[in-house]
Amino acid sequence: MKGGAPRRRFGDTRPADPSAGGEALETRTPDPAIPLRRSGAARVELRLAALLGALLLSGPLLAGPPYATDDPEPVPLRSWELYLAGIYSADGGDRAGDAPHVEANYGAAPGLQLHLLVPLAFSRSAGTSTTFGLGDVEVGAKVRFVEETDRRPQVGVFPLVEIPTGDASRGLGAGHVRAYLPVWLQKSFGKWTTYGGGGYWLNPGEGNRDWWFAGWLLQLQATAAFSPGVELFYQSPSVEGGSPEVHVNAGFVLDIGEHHHVLFSAGRGIHGCGCDQAYAGYLFTFGPGS
Repeated sequence: MKGGAPRRRFGDTRPADPSAGGEALETRTPDPAIPLRRSGAARVELRLAALLGALLLSGPLLAGPPYATDDPEPVPLRSWELYLAGIYSADGGDRAGDAPHVEANYGAAPGLQLHLLVPLAFSRSAGTSTTFGLGDVEVGAKVRFVEETDRRPQVGVFPLVEIPTGDASRGLGAGHVRAYLPVWLQKSFGKWTTYGGGGYWLNPGEGNRDWWFAGWLLQLQATAAFSPGVELFYQSPSVEGGSPEVHVNAGFVLDIGEHHHVLFSAGRGIHGCGCDQAYAGYLFTFGPGS
């Protein structure tokens, strides 16, 4: 699919920020990794690379969602991508995610995509009850500045800002504005598409660290309607005393007609945490470029 954010990136995992009123989780090594989207009462935050767009049955491979690794391809001009999806992540007794989140992407100009994501977050740390509520709202803009040719990949940026609308005291938000500054590349070879890149998260707050994400993905147009893929991604520590993490993830995009798409991915940490993650979503695309 086009777009992403995190993709959304499977993202950072860190304790609640005590300065924002959240209950601090013990800072262990590795972090309480839940590499998908929202945060938990244990401040286990999930960031999955927001899923973006799908193409027609006969179109090229979809890029970006449902994976952590994103791509540089924006939504076509005056077209829309609307997602209804959920993310789940677990590490030991900690659980966190969103159920659901709503995401909208719009092709505002040639090579420019505007992005909005609103999550209903949930969180539970070991020995506590589950909390639900509005999570941190995400806004962003994807800009492709290099078009793909036979010899050269397409290149773009997709800066994101997370607005602290979630209640940090209940583990449903970061309590601070955060920003992500990534660069993405993509190249297709027949039925195969590969894309990846990474960027830097600005992650303020007591006990937190700014951190890096890097990932790469390989995807196959197996049939006109079915595209499986596999990715490997890395993230540096996002909290003081944390450890770097490496995750593997596999998934697929299934086109059900011209405008309806089903997306799924699942994986786990293979270094730095033993966490599990999963994403399931429905995507509706419409507009002149759909």
